[in-house]
Amino acid sequence: MARAVVVGAGPAGLAVAMRLARQRHEVTVLEAADEVGGKLGWVEHEGWGFDTGPSLLTLPAVYRDLFLKTGRRLEDCVELQALDVACRYRFADGTRLDMPTASRGAVREAVDTALGEGTGAAWLALLERGSRIWDLSRGPFLTSPLDGVRTLLPLARRREDLRTVAPLTSLRRLGEQLLPHPHLRTLLDRYATYSGSDPRRAPAALASTVFVEHAFGSWYVRGGLRRLALAMAQRVEDLGGTVRCGTRVEEVLVEGGRTTGVRTAGGERLDAEVVVMAGDAAALYGAGTPDGAALLPDGPVRRRGAARLRRAEPSASGFVLLLALRGRTPDLQHHTVLFPDDYDAEFDALSGTGRHRGRPVPVGDPTVYVSAPDDPATRPHDDAEAWFVLVNAPRHRPGAPSEGVDWDAVGPDGVPLATSYGDHVLDVMARRGLDVRDRVVWRGTRTPADLERLTGSVGGSIYGSSSNGARAAFLRPPNRTGVEGLYCVGGSSHPGGGLPLVGLSAELVAGMVGRAERPRAAAPSA
Repeated sequence: MARAVVVGAGPAGLAVAMRLARQRHEVTVLEAADEVGGKLGWVEHEGWGFDTGPSLLTLPAVYRDLFLKTGRRLEDCVELQALDVACRYRFADGTRLDMPTASRGAVREAVDTALGEGTGAAWLALLERGSRIWDLSRGPFLTSPLDGVRTLLPLARRREDLRTVAPLTSLRRLGEQLLPHPHLRTLLDRYATYSGSDPRRAPAALASTVFVEHAFGSWYVRGGLRRLALAMAQRVEDLGGTVRCGTRVEEVLVEGGRTTGVRTAGGERLDAEVVVMAGDAAALYGAGTPDGAALLPDGPVRRRGAARLRRAEPSASGFVLLLALRGRTPDLQHHTVLFPDDYDAEFDALSGTGRHRGRPVPVGDPTVYVSAPDDPATRPHDDAEAWFVLVNAPRHRPGAPSEGVDWDAVGPDGVPLATSYGDHVLDVMARRGLDVRDRVVWRGTRTPADLERLTGSVGGSIYGSSSNGARAAFLRPPNRTGVEGLYCVGGSSHPGGGLPLVGLSAELVAGMVGRAERPRAAAPSA
């Protein structure tokens, strides 16, 4: 069996490490941060606890399969809680919609009650379209390596299938075709942000995400989603692997067209026949990094990878407030989304186009997402709450206002942008019916610049490349890199970001390693 080094202990890196260790490879996971989890982070403050990344698990079958295939049941390692209401949506005119996760009948009733007779049927028609897209795209796009635009050939043989997936139709256009109520079109637009994308340019195929959320439910991990990362790291070690935190990889070693291991920032060399990059692929190829640094040495593979990423559009980032609150909020749901009046202004700001180039989402306009789990593990006592508040945000790009925002900037009044924008987000929440300003005991902030520093994601892009454009999926870095024994896994590579997709990415890479010929012995250390 091979020696394998996995660079990054986020969910993708840990998932592929579990599978490789189960295949009896000698696995070492190297994580630059002091703890595992990557974007699946956790912050504590005086008894309050906050997930700082994903706040729910959709398509849990991916992780049930991962744990079963590596020797344990997922439910034996973490406690899953199904949510009755996936999310409470509040629209700019004050309309409220509590979207259930139960039967389609319950969904129809909830939508009809909130938006009027017939709107529930329209949303169910959208779900049915998403179901068909899911069935058609799951095999060629999500559970198999992409083969360029040739991946579309099986669909092209059946015109009806091609019309269903509608590769040249945007998500926004699909909503205009199927959803007569403007609030439902706004709700559909939000699903583009699941991949840091713009619904006006993201493909209609993202409607499959809506179907997945409804069909397979929304699940919370008691104690916080970080418990999933901890359980995965424990499984790696139970299977004989090693997880090392506080160890930054500085170089992927390549000799004769194949990887021979990695070199850490401390100068240590770890020989390996297999290296899996579970961090941002842009950092591997040196695409968009502030100083042009890359983990790969210069050569054709690095140059091709960087050129590919430059043709893709990076995903948006996020601005986060962590709010330790006194008291309890009546009738509070696990998730709440506060929609703006002008959603397009937000997408203009995120993409660095239109009226708001080089600025955060403008005054009055950000969509605000609140995660407030009713979980004793997140609060010091019963008369308290811990809120994770997320606003879609442009990437951190100091000196490049056409590409993003300098989130480390200080205003002319001497107030850091992170502080002033946090104040603004609290004001927006208050105007939209969630005023907690007088209940804040402590406030933490995570900007795109912080995300870049903490996770190594270039510019703080949450999902690597966005889904904007018909060719976006084919511009995302493939799992095979072109260097023998070197693979990419996770949200910045195929098939994309989010907990379900990075789990599928790990399964793909582990399968590639398992099917490969037994590598030759690594070159001896210099």
